[in-house]
Amino acid sequence: MQRLIRAAVCCALVSSLAACIVQPQQRRPAPPPPPRPAPQVVPQPSPQVVGFERAQQIQGRIDNLHRRIDSRVNGGYYPPPYGAQLHHRLDVIRQESTDMASQHGGGLSGDEQRVLNQELDTAARAIGE
Repeated sequence: MQRLIRAAVCCALVSSLAACIVQPQQRRPAPPPPPRPAPQVVPQPSPQVVGFERAQQIQGRIDNLHRRIDSRVNGGYYPPPYGAQLHHRLDVIRQESTDMASQHGGGLSGDEQRVLNQELDTAARAIGE
């Protein structure tokens, strides 16, 4: 019995010493999240630049159709007089786009581009797209 009491007292003494030496871990507060960067503001191009790009797209499309007509005529898909007729049709559309662009300082409005694209779609179908 005396041994049991001594063992209990020793355990109590050891646990109290351990409690004095070992300190509980202190929790550090979580670091604040980094600040979010401000959203980048992308400057919008001016209406003149947009109109000029529209005119360039139309001119590029007309150039591509001219090349396709030449390759079709050279390939024998249709005779040279029909190719000349299609070239003339594209030249008329190019002149219309130039006239429209000159009214707006070298650019096209969205409605004008839509009308010209519809005419070019019709010409492309005639070429055999």
